Amino acid sequence: MHTKKNETGFADALFREAEGLELLGDAITIAGVTGVRVPEIYSVSEERLEMTGIVPLRQSDDVLRQLGHGLARIHALPQAGYGFHRDNYIGLNPQKNRESDRWGEFFVEYRLGVQVSLINDQRVRDKFIQLLESKGGLLAEWLDERVAGPSLLHGDLWSGNALFDDTTAWLIDPAVYYGDSEADIAMTEMFGGFGPEFYEAYNETRPLHGDYARKREIYNLYHFLNHYNLFGGWYLGPCEKGMGVISKL
Repeated sequence: MHTKKNETGFADALFREAEGLELLGDAITIAGVTGVRVPEIYSVSEERLEMTGIVPLRQSDDVLRQLGHGLARIHALPQAGYGFHRDNYIGLNPQKNRESDRWGEFFVEYRLGVQVSLINDQRVRDKFIQLLESKGGLLAEWLDERVAGPSLLHGDLWSGNALFDDTTAWLIDPAVYYGDSEADIAMTEMFGGFGPEFYEAYNETRPLHGDYARKREIYNLYHFLNHYNLFGGWYLGPCEKGMGVISKL
């Protein structure tokens, strides 16, 4: 068993994490996925979350393929709409949510807009707000034209939030909501990625959109903004690059 202590400063953070793990676990079961699991929750409180302990090993090609196929099948499950019914957390920042029937509008307002509003540097904040105000409607329409429908997203799927043993890929630390499945795939590429076997397997089951490369820059802008707000410094450059992609739409 693994015990995770709440070090976030938010009283409900572990409850939201447990909720996300349970939603992903239910989706894995409904989709009939094998080889991908989430930790089982034994107990949760404001202070600690007790769940399955995992001893991670080096990722193998076979388990990477399992993760690719399995995640694609989770993403393919039909969902009612976009967003989420309550706020949760993305790393050490709140993740604002509402339920929506329009993906582009939700992403522009509740992902990019919220993060931009948190920027401390007024010059940077004002510049990014101006860009979102001038391009936000066009961006929302552009995204709506390039989404296959709502999928349950892990929401924070960088390489550190997938662990591997001999037979299984384990998804941990989710920030779930319903959105474009390619937002999950984009984040896997932010910090090193999972290796070609994962992407090949995902594409076999759920091919990526022809505009995925541009979508990746826009979706990862949300996470770079979050990192800039949390850690500052180096992350401004990637934020400006992502805003540059939006400016050229």
